Amino acid sequence: MDFDESPAEVAFRAESLAFLEAQAKPFVEDALGDERSIFITDHDVESRYVKRCCDWQSVKYDYGWAGITWPKEYGGRGGTGFQDAIFRQEEAKFINASGVFAVGLGMAGPTLMAHGTDAQKDRFLKPMLRGEEVWCQLFSEPNAGSDLGGLATSAVRDGDEWIVNGQKVWNSGAHYSDWGILLTRTNLDASKHRGITYFLVDMRTPGIDVRPLRQITGAAHFNEVFLTDVRIPHENIIGQIDAGWGPMMTTLSNERTLIGGATRGDFTEIADLARRTGSHRSPALRQDLARSYTRSAILKFLGYRVRTATARGVAPGPESSIMKLLVSEHMSGQGDLVLAMQGAGGMLAGADALDGGRWQMEFLGQWSSKIGGGTDEIQRNTIGEKVLALPPEPRVDKNIPFRDIPK
Repeated sequence: MDFDESPAEVAFRAESLAFLEAQAKPFVEDALGDERSIFITDHDVESRYVKRCCDWQSVKYDYGWAGITWPKEYGGRGGTGFQDAIFRQEEAKFINASGVFAVGLGMAGPTLMAHGTDAQKDRFLKPMLRGEEVWCQLFSEPNAGSDLGGLATSAVRDGDEWIVNGQKVWNSGAHYSDWGILLTRTNLDASKHRGITYFLVDMRTPGIDVRPLRQITGAAHFNEVFLTDVRIPHENIIGQIDAGWGPMMTTLSNERTLIGGATRGDFTEIADLARRTGSHRSPALRQDLARSYTRSAILKFLGYRVRTATARGVAPGPESSIMKLLVSEHMSGQGDLVLAMQGAGGMLAGADALDGGRWQMEFLGQWSSKIGGGTDEIQRNTIGEKVLALPPEPRVDKNIPFRDIPK
């Protein structure tokens, strides 16, 4: 793996910077104010943030900078993973917004490209890339989170439609999304990992009730979604009936890679906080700072590895669980560190705290990293079984019809 940029990549960076300087404003601390996406607590502020995301995505599309790694036939640039990383590095220097497109561009889009029909690709990919439609994920249920094979939301065929009933939970951004990717149970006589069908669902369909879940940060980024006699056209199935596990794994592998790539590998902000608080003088905190820097560097190099594999045509696989696991460890360790560096001031919150309480919010939000996108325990199972080829844990529900599994 060559970490030096090629002449073509140097030219690409210059081209990226020229576009950003012409279309965006340089980023300065506190430029976004209350619009730090995962911490937004005000509905009006959130609405403005979603609009800014859509507007910026539209600008990127118009100038040919949306979907850098997406094939040109789907509206993308047809570039490499390294080019995408270069653009993101430069984009981070400017005021921009893109947080609402994680599910669409990062998960639903790649799944559609891998498993969708030509008609589905024509209908959904370009509007997704232009920022015209926002997507959410409807996978987890109250009794099926880490073990998605236990999902019970039902879909029953009625002519050219499917009638869906059930409940989903922990659905990020469902309250402002236009479309959702949905897993349902369509065959009770199949085993738990079969008999699942993957749908695309219009979130404005009658029978969909989205209810917010208030988090410890005060935000309501997550939701629970109730589906009552929701009718979905048969043409909205991704892949085959009862065979949604394959497309689902494509989605989850991309999600774990996305989570890893979204975590900052840049140590600059933490080092700056240490200098401002004087905590870099503490031998104990210097050890914690060194560990944080090391994790940041490892995440950066893991990102290079993923992009190298992608450039060679290798889709994200179970190795993405390694990055996801390290991300959760890094975020939890960093959340503790940023408060420890503030001493007694770390117990303050809001306007009275350093940087308006930003670091306290990150501390409170860190715990979701150990659950969202698959728990740490599930990631370890995946690494052990799929990467290290260790024997799987015994399963008493293996090859048993779903209807016969004790509930």
